[in-house]
Amino acid sequence: MQLSLPEILILAVVQGVTEFLPVSSDGHLVVVSHWMQEQGSKPPAIGDLIIVLHVGTLFSILAFYRERIWRLLTTERRILGMIVLATIPAVLLGLPVKRFCDHILENVWIAGAMFPVTGAALLYLTYKPTGSVEYPQMTIRQALWIGISQAAAILPGLSRSGSTIATGVGVGLTRNSSAAFSFLLAIPVIAGAGLLEGIDYWQEGQLSTPISHMLLGALVSFVVGLGALWCLNRWLERGRLQIFAWYCILLGVAVLAWQGWELYLT
Repeated sequence: MQLSLPEILILAVVQGVTEFLPVSSDGHLVVVSHWMQEQGSKPPAIGDLIIVLHVGTLFSILAFYRERIWRLLTTERRILGMIVLATIPAVLLGLPVKRFCDHILENVWIAGAMFPVTGAALLYLTYKPTGSVEYPQMTIRQALWIGISQAAAILPGLSRSGSTIATGVGVGLTRNSSAAFSFLLAIPVIAGAGLLEGIDYWQEGQLSTPISHMLLGALVSFVVGLGALWCLNRWLERGRLQIFAWYCILLGVAVLAWQGWELYLT
């Protein structure tokens, strides 16, 4: 089954909204793509599409945090080392998963089980007093803990932004500083995944989705992602994340019930 252009654009909007809001973009893409499939048909293979939509939101990060990125390259180069260090756990876990068991990345059961975990992390983030450390002063230990939480978020349904921001606050960073480092940390991970997908395409010469549709989807995810980033930073300042926590918990229960019902019917 191949997705139509309207379905791809729906997924692009979902990606743009959920990549930065702490509700797991991968989990939502997996659930929505399964929901789009015809009854009894095989779920669409959207691994390459997911990567391209992520690249669209990568450009949202580059645009939104352009001033911080410029400081990274000039006056705050120490943080580049922290970003590299925090990226290592994701590389060590992500490469083997991508190469040998990438089917788990599109598993709707795992997404349903991980959504409540994201909800629990957001409840922790909501009620945990904010730290006092700004990310330019963070330690190696703090960077490693955030990197480990990012690696765990390879599972669909476990929000990368929610996990890393909650971990950042947990190890002493301020909320906004934790969010900024979380999204700066996403740059090498998303860029690396996009590069690997491009290499695979070059070697195999086939995609599940036409390139023109992918590029249009990436553009939509970029525009929507900019708006989502702006909203998240405002909500973080005001500590208003409870709604996303309960949303993730209820969504996880609903997804598991839905899949259990489909299993029962078959």
